[in-house]
Amino acid sequence: METINTSLKGRWALVLGASSGFGAAIACKLAQTGMNICGVHLDPRSTLERAQAVIKTIEATGAQALFFNTNAADQRRRTRVIHKIKEVLADEVYSTIHLMVHTLAFGSLRPYITADEEEAINETQMEMTLRVMAHSLVYWTQDLVQAGLLTRGSRIYAMTSIGSRRATANYGAVSAAKAALESHTRQMALELGGKGIAVNCLMPGVTNTPALQAIPGHERIIEQVLEYHPAGRLTTPEDVANVIVALAAPSITWISGAVIPVDGGESIIGIG
Repeated sequence: METINTSLKGRWALVLGASSGFGAAIACKLAQTGMNICGVHLDPRSTLERAQAVIKTIEATGAQALFFNTNAADQRRRTRVIHKIKEVLADEVYSTIHLMVHTLAFGSLRPYITADEEEAINETQMEMTLRVMAHSLVYWTQDLVQAGLLTRGSRIYAMTSIGSRRATANYGAVSAAKAALESHTRQMALELGGKGIAVNCLMPGVTNTPALQAIPGHERIIEQVLEYHPAGRLTTPEDVANVIVALAAPSITWISGAVIPVDGGESIIGIG
């Protein structure tokens, strides 16, 4: 019988969007298991302290933190990051990425149709939203597989939302990106299944992150969830991080191509 190493200690995780929200919570929680963290984030000087705080938390556990402040959706920057990761991991006991988490949340929140055409989303904004929040998952996966950094036993998780299947004011481009993200996940689960690489989406419930706060009218969304949720509270980044840790276990290999709710039952109820 094959012996499976169930320990996460010393393995590497790559978190895209590691300085706040889901990404920060996941990076810190994985570090508590002994995993080393590669983090990619994009912060100007005014918010750089967020990433520095995450790095400090990771290193306090004894884990390694290899962080890059760069645009994860840019092809040349992605290539440089992957080259550096491969270089660093070459000298490690574990020289591949055990777990990649895609939490990139940067897109345009504009309506499609308005009386003033200047207020409507334009082609550049639409394509940017889809590139960052959906297509970048494919490009990172392609390059990591080609570099030999994602191998049998690796697993990929991307963050979708119930907005992938519901219409909300000003959320059209992000909704399209989330729907595309789920489609990309299914396709890559099909194509990577033979390589032993699992690909899934997690669908957190409404969570009070910087991404939510950017949505016009988010206060009303929070009020509705608090009124109707079976547990009477929002989802937290820590809820999602705990699920990621459980799914990171090397023995969990037979879940792929799924959209997994992490919402305490929020998605089964009607709101409003």
